[in-house]
Amino acid sequence: MQRRDNYGCSESQAQQITNRLFKASLPKFTMNLTAIIRKGEKQYVALCPELDVVSQGHTIEKALKNLKEAVELYIEEMGVPEGAESTETIVAKFEVVSHDKTAAPLRA
Repeated sequence: MQRRDNYGCSESQAQQITNRLFKASLPKFTMNLTAIIRKGEKQYVALCPELDVVSQGHTIEKALKNLKEAVELYIEEMGVPEGAESTETIVAKFEVVSHDKTAAPLRA
């Protein structure tokens, strides 16, 4: 049988309430981060390059929502890395020309 406090809360419920109150007392801040979203085989994959956090979803909107949640959890657990927002992120595409080379068979 679980122990309950004077308010009828179990220990785990009391801990959840304490955690929520603690989070509510922390100062809030806003960060502007980058999301790079690509179509994977079955889902969209979203990357936040500033924090190196990745998530996915079946739609672009779901991938972005999941990435935001993953970033919030990352910051909650790890804190905000120094300089995470201080530099401008540049996303650029470039082309690489491939010369189809095949390996020659080894001869003994």
